[in-house]
Amino acid sequence: MRIIYIDIDSLRPDHMGCYGYHRNTTPNIDQIAAEGARFNDCYCASSPCVPSRASFMSGRFGVNHGALTHWGPGCEFEYPEGDGHSETVPFFTRYLRKAGYKTVSFSSFGDRHHAWWYFAGWNEMHTHSLKEGNEDANEVNDAVIPWLKAHGKEDNYFLHIQYWDPHTLYTYPKEYADQWIGEPVKAFPDEETIQEHRKASFPRSATFLHWADRFPETMPEQIRNRDDFAHLINGYDGGIYYMDKHIGQLLETLEELGIRDEVCFIISADHAESMGEHGVYMEHANASESVHHIPLIVKVPGLTQPGQVVDGFIYNVDVIASIVDMAGLPIPSGWDGQSFVPALKGEHWQGRDYLVMDHALYVCQRAVRDRKWSYIRTYHTGLFDFPEVSLFDMENDPYQTNNVASMYPDVVKEMDHRLMEWMQEHVYRAGRKVDPLQKVIETGPWKYMTVDDWVRRLHRDGWHESAEILALKYGSESLRSAYGA
Repeated sequence: MRIIYIDIDSLRPDHMGCYGYHRNTTPNIDQIAAEGARFNDCYCASSPCVPSRASFMSGRFGVNHGALTHWGPGCEFEYPEGDGHSETVPFFTRYLRKAGYKTVSFSSFGDRHHAWWYFAGWNEMHTHSLKEGNEDANEVNDAVIPWLKAHGKEDNYFLHIQYWDPHTLYTYPKEYADQWIGEPVKAFPDEETIQEHRKASFPRSATFLHWADRFPETMPEQIRNRDDFAHLINGYDGGIYYMDKHIGQLLETLEELGIRDEVCFIISADHAESMGEHGVYMEHANASESVHHIPLIVKVPGLTQPGQVVDGFIYNVDVIASIVDMAGLPIPSGWDGQSFVPALKGEHWQGRDYLVMDHALYVCQRAVRDRKWSYIRTYHTGLFDFPEVSLFDMENDPYQTNNVASMYPDVVKEMDHRLMEWMQEHVYRAGRKVDPLQKVIETGPWKYMTVDDWVRRLHRDGWHESAEILALKYGSESLRSAYGA
């Protein structure tokens, strides 16, 4: 079996044509989806980049593989010690390779995030640039297409291709964003909501959209109004379209080789992206629906049916488990994933009853998601102002704008019970190691921006009251120095 896994950073399903988006952003992915199966309810178990791709490599939830943030405490990837590799929790890549698959990756992820474990098990690992994830799709294809022309007709390979273009910064040619100028954008957030969001003083808010003062023309300086929001969405959609164009080049190459219809495609993302949800723009900063809900397209010749649609909750670790199942391999007992291959065969399958997800880079949160409710418990707010407990009615409030936790105490109790049961299974059993989320709670989610850095930024921009509130909250050095203390 020839397997091509297209791994797209920061891609929201609701910005793809095959998921009903009104813009023609993904014509090539849509073509693959029309030939195979589209999953409507796929979620990453842990966000953002490092936790999610550690799950890709290990088949485990973040609480079990240990890398729940991007560096420092809480980012210690855990693997059985001693000589040799584990049979119980094998690396996904080693497991496939041992079964006779040639495993090949074109990705700069391991280099970008200093992730040694990401390089384990591949026959070939192509970083193809030293830009650490800042390369555009054309640079990826410059490396991938020659490989396909040389090796594409071989059998039994797993080819992993990572594209970064939907991730900030939007550095592709500007005309790909400009093509959307004048086209309508989705209704949320409306003008009133944007003005409310402008009162927030946390990073990636409407007013404080950028970490730095320099950014490309494909992005607005701030979100002052709906026009700025349209500018941002045009930039995001431009990146998606540019990436999809280069997926089209892959398809053309496979057609030239005469193997287009023989390839198994899996298309997904590490996480998605907030675009105004919770007042956060162009960032993956919490355990929310907008960050954790990811696309999944699967086309397997002889297995999937054209236009197949699958409803039912799954994790990204279930994708890894299903790939090894498709390859005829048993799912390792130490993995957390479950196979959805029965759904592709039309057999009885219903997915998971609910999901538990977490985030520990910018804030420390765990969330429980079922068909109606999204429940989020915040353990550390970082530089943000999320409430300790949030509950959202996803049937009537898909953008999570109205926290109804106080109105439904019984639902909060049930969701908390589900979270505690999950913790009992994965954290509190005898012999378990320390919960990596707890390590981040103790040391703080200060990675790309520290408290002192942000307090100085707020003072610089004249937000003195917000700066003082934040500094007092965490005992910032910046406040003491500002007042000569």
